[in-house]
Amino acid sequence: MKRNNLSVVNKIVQYSSAVKQPKVGFYSSLNHTHLLAVLLDWGSLPHYVVLRIFQYLPLIDRARASSVCKKWNEVFHIPDLWRKFEFELNQSATSYFKSTHPDLIQQIIKKHATHLQYVSFKVDSSTESAEAACNILSQLVNCSIQTLGLISTAKPSFMNVSKSHFVSALTVVFVNSKSLSSIKIEDTPVDDPSLKILVANNSDTLRLLKMSSCPHVSSDGILCVADRCQGLRELALNYYILSDELLLALSSETHVNLEHLRIDVVSENPGQIEFHSIKKQSWDALIKHSPGVNVVMYFFLYEEEFEAFFKEETPVTHLYFGRSVSKAVLGRIGLNCPRLVELVVCANNGLQTLDTQLICIAEHCKNLTALGLSECEVSCSAFIEFVRLCGKRLTQLSVMEEVLIPDDEYSLDKIHTEVSKYLGRIWFPDVLPVW
Repeated sequence: MKRNNLSVVNKIVQYSSAVKQPKVGFYSSLNHTHLLAVLLDWGSLPHYVVLRIFQYLPLIDRARASSVCKKWNEVFHIPDLWRKFEFELNQSATSYFKSTHPDLIQQIIKKHATHLQYVSFKVDSSTESAEAACNILSQLVNCSIQTLGLISTAKPSFMNVSKSHFVSALTVVFVNSKSLSSIKIEDTPVDDPSLKILVANNSDTLRLLKMSSCPHVSSDGILCVADRCQGLRELALNYYILSDELLLALSSETHVNLEHLRIDVVSENPGQIEFHSIKKQSWDALIKHSPGVNVVMYFFLYEEEFEAFFKEETPVTHLYFGRSVSKAVLGRIGLNCPRLVELVVCANNGLQTLDTQLICIAEHCKNLTALGLSECEVSCSAFIEFVRLCGKRLTQLSVMEEVLIPDDEYSLDKIHTEVSKYLGRIWFPDVLPVW
């Protein structure tokens, strides 16, 4: 550290000698020895500066830096440094990121648990890492955690943990925190009883709940959350637990305006074709109560599984299709999704272009500002007409080059000029998808 400081000082001295200095005045009276001493004394940095630096350091480096001097060690124990922390847990043989050392974890729990407010656990694909996270959770009995996130960097390893072990550990946080406002527990074995414990202790503070791919949660469990947590503003869940009753509960007079509703539509069972329908009246009630809500839907279905969707007006704002979607479904979207803001189509198995469907969407979805297309086909003429209809409101336009099919009117060499003209900015098709 001193070597680095000396190099900085040498540069300053070299620079100052190269510049013509006044013979008399303030600068000529500086005590150069004192100046060098100050530059070399990192311990003279204010606490708030060192604190800011420490917040960017990994835990192991933060611990090492705390031994540099007494002042840095004092900063290491300032409560503000430990309000936000991410535990990285992995098995070295199966992971690429650096793990938090077990001894440091115990030191944090022993000395700083009461200061933790924003906590996340990043685990790899191993069951051992997920179990270690549960063991840490079960020790957080003296915390006032406000934000909790459980993140699987690969496959959902929390699902391999014993359900009783996971729920028991999570319940410790739910019971003791009493001020949770944001919870991300996707791909975990959380269940209905644990959700009831959550709302019993944190109903007044909960604002965000993300729990997609939680197979042990039923529509009754999530309905309990909506009924009791009147301040809930963001919710992420799977379609199978979405119900008319849930939408009506989120639309009650006592509930705050919902801002973000994310729905993952995934087959519960391989080969599942039938999905339940949501009544238009239920959607209407939600939009009447929360007119600015973003309704985001991620679809991971096969073409034959879309029968229940978009037959009536649906207030979706953001649509993402991770698998192939048929022309018929895209046609229904153009007619029944007037609030649509963003559309991403990753594939289409049809042999015909999506010209008619794309133009229909441009004509009826007046709020559309973003489009992404990949592994489908659109004629250059139809695509230019789509852009002309949307105009400059298209702030994001990501279309793979192979999607665009040259025709009698336009070639690939000319299309970027026409599209750029209607967008009011330079545009080219993409070589790689950016969504």
